[in-house]
Amino acid sequence: MAAAERHLAIGAQLPQSREEAEDRLVFLGLVAMADPPRPEVADAVARCHSAGIRIIVVTGDHALTATAIAGQVGIGGPKPKVVTGDVLDHTPEHELDQLLRHHRELIFARTSPEAKLRIADALRSEGHVVAMTGDGVNDAPALRRADIGVAWAAPAPT
Repeated sequence: MAAAERHLAIGAQLPQSREEAEDRLVFLGLVAMADPPRPEVADAVARCHSAGIRIIVVTGDHALTATAIAGQVGIGGPKPKVVTGDVLDHTPEHELDQLLRHHRELIFARTSPEAKLRIADALRSEGHVVAMTGDGVNDAPALRRADIGVAWAAPAPT
């Protein structure tokens, strides 16, 4: 994220449009954020693999972010199959079924809550037991539809 500033004279009228507000800014620098996976996730993924549990990532994150995080914890291998929400939204049900049948691990990125629900339904219709995780209210429909729903929340600040 970039940071910039512009000084306004005392009593000056505030900019009325975005273009006007972004005019004559002085660049201050860049800010980076990281939300790394918890340290125990890679071991949990390895244990799932050892137990024969299939892992499919369904996230609202950008495809590059989702792929990087998945790779850090051992999901997807060196060339993971990534499907974006836009592509998924235009994928007919029979093609989604084939995709899920032919790829052991998948990464669905930039997906909507409806897409998460659709993927859970497609897997259940094929006889899979579906465990779904989520951390937001938008995950509730898919968590409820899954055979096993696991929700968590960040600890309250102290």
